Amino acid sequence: MPIKSADHKANHVTDTTRHVVQEFLAARMAGGVERLVALFADDVDWLLAENPAVPWIRPRSTGADCAAQFTELAEHTVAEDARASVDTFLVDGTDAVLTGHLSGTVRATGKSFEGPFALRLTVEEGRITRHHLYENSVSIAEACTPS
Repeated sequence: MPIKSADHKANHVTDTTRHVVQEFLAARMAGGVERLVALFADDVDWLLAENPAVPWIRPRSTGADCAAQFTELAEHTVAEDARASVDTFLVDGTDAVLTGHLSGTVRATGKSFEGPFALRLTVEEGRITRHHLYENSVSIAEACTPS
């Protein structure tokens, strides 16, 4: 029965990944920075294309710094205008991919941004070790640039 045992282990890993990503999304929606810090591993493979015009987009590598990105985003955008929808949520073992649409308004300029996104997360030992976000960085940079 080794095959059944391997299938059970794979299903457990996938279930754990799904659970952690759902916790991540809930903490993200609630603004639960302490919970986000706990969900991120101590060292994170963080990828979000650097964009000098956008104050909350910069390199990060620690769990605390990754969680801080969400606080910085909230400081620079209008909460009432923030929208994100998830169209697809795929999980395979330790990896999860979410696709959807996001939009918001930059507080300093009053300009809006929008576009599709794809987020790849990897969960190992119950914590997020990879966070790669692909988004419409041109729209966000334009919204951060004063007229």
